[in-house]
Amino acid sequence: MPTGVALRDAREQLFGAAERILVRDGPTALTSRSVTTEAGCAKGVLHRHFADFDAFLAELVLDRIGRIDTQATALRDTAGNGSVADRLTHALCELFGPVAVAAVGLVISRDALRTRLRRTTPRGIPLLAEATAMIAGYLGAERDLGRIAPDADIDALAPALIGAGHLLFADREGGAPDTGAARRAVLAVVAGVLRAAPPA
Repeated sequence: MPTGVALRDAREQLFGAAERILVRDGPTALTSRSVTTEAGCAKGVLHRHFADFDAFLAELVLDRIGRIDTQATALRDTAGNGSVADRLTHALCELFGPVAVAAVGLVISRDALRTRLRRTTPRGIPLLAEATAMIAGYLGAERDLGRIAPDADIDALAPALIGAGHLLFADREGGAPDTGAARRAVLAVVAGVLRAAPPA
């Protein structure tokens, strides 16, 4: 890698390499050497931009969390439109793509990484906690619009949906998520609280 490459480019190149390794070989294969080899750059490039490998991994996960924040805004903006079950199904399939599932495995397998991430995610498992907040935000918006029952326990529904989604996709070896299975899980969780849209 040329020495004049911008920091953002180096970060993206290293993050992309780490994600490919995670999906292909799993969390245990992720080392500074494997990342720089996959990225096609010198090992020193990673340490030039990150204090240590754990700092790199924390930034990698925070980057994925940032993507969830973007997804959360987009999902919330759909409230009131389309089918609630369809929106939730799409959200779960998008959330639990191969990289995200592998990143959750990474967080679960590394105590030091979870400790670092406690600064931004004080409770729950980083990535899954933010995904749960995303689903809760959407359900809350739909409840406000009358499309979810007013007494719906969103604090119970959101983690139930995330748990179901994670279990459906966590053992997947590539390929597209099973949308039908995701929709059945969504309906099993929320069917009792879905309401027809109120008249305009």
